[in-house]
Amino acid sequence: MKFVVAAATAALLVASPATAEGDVEAGEKGFKKCKACHSVVNPEGNVLYKGGKTGPNLYGIVGRGVAAEDFKYGAGLLEAKEAGAVWTEEMLVAYVTDPKAWLKDNGYATKSKMSFKLKKGGEDVFAYLASLSPAMEAEEKSE
Repeated sequence: MKFVVAAATAALLVASPATAEGDVEAGEKGFKKCKACHSVVNPEGNVLYKGGKTGPNLYGIVGRGVAAEDFKYGAGLLEAKEAGAVWTEEMLVAYVTDPKAWLKDNGYATKSKMSFKLKKGGEDVFAYLASLSPAMEAEEKSE
């Protein structure tokens, strides 16, 4: 079942571009709650958002495979990785709202290192992270 869900998600991502429903400006403000653990740093080493390092770098998370960064993830996210799960807006919003519930609802081990729950504004944070994606950076360079 996990493979079917992951395959369907991957197919959906290939068929349509990542679009964010949230507000980028509100998402940047909302991301301040995430910066204690996460930063956003592109592959060239440019710090797009300075934050902590106890969580993985969130640069390029939109459309990226779950647990793709070099980081010591909990069992649940490693199972999602094995299943081929890819971060979509719906998945990321559900995960940040309640990480353990998202893992449980998707049949993964509920062990997660992320204990924080973002009660509201997940769509905005996703939109902000999407605005910092490699595709958006490439678009800005070509303008």
